[in-house]
Amino acid sequence: MAKPVRICLVGATGLIGGALMRACVGRDDVRLVAVSRRECALPPGARMEVLLADPANWGDAIAAARPDVVVSALGTTIRQADGDAAVFRSIDHDLVLDCARWGIEAGARQFIAVSSVGADLQAKGLYLRVKGEVEAALGKTGYGRLDILRPGLLIGSREERRPAERVGQIVAPLADLLLHGGARRFRSARADFVAEVILALAHEKARGRFIHEHDAMHRALRRRHLAVSIARSVAGAVD
Repeated sequence: MAKPVRICLVGATGLIGGALMRACVGRDDVRLVAVSRRECALPPGARMEVLLADPANWGDAIAAARPDVVVSALGTTIRQADGDAAVFRSIDHDLVLDCARWGIEAGARQFIAVSSVGADLQAKGLYLRVKGEVEAALGKTGYGRLDILRPGLLIGSREERRPAERVGQIVAPLADLLLHGGARRFRSARADFVAEVILALAHEKARGRFIHEHDAMHRALRRRHLAVSIARSVAGAVD
């Protein structure tokens, strides 16, 4: 049996972080260690560690996790930051980059970051501009492999209330049907689907920098399913 991939998750208390923890339950191909500044509820059946620390000390926590892969599901909104652009940037840019650097120091080979569709250095809006800036900066951190996920509207239950997003989740299934061609990248994505994509990418060995929008995320998951199917067939033939 192959050695489990050690994953260090930052952003465990968010939508994607929670979905990733649930996705790891019952799996023996990954070992998940979450780093968080506050307690987070573990899903039933979970066998994983949660290291609690102030973000200033996350470097030590990430080192203790001994990760092969670091996953950043960090993210906030201008509303959550009380309209303070500096506070927003300190999380979505500075803390993400700090975690990436700490991961390198801890010996991680791969960094997977959840960004957003439309991320662009030249975007007029602060949210997408900062996402574009952090993507560019991550490319210079020295990882053998960097995966950036750019999902559209995320579908799932959050702890905090986001009224506009809630409305979007209701109309998303119908709106998705109208998005074709290049607009497909704006289709919504369920949090549990994104979590499965993250786990699929954590098993890929090719080196380089990869951007995954809607279709690319589906291809990554299909590759993993095919690889697992082939491995099981080979194992069955050997037995």
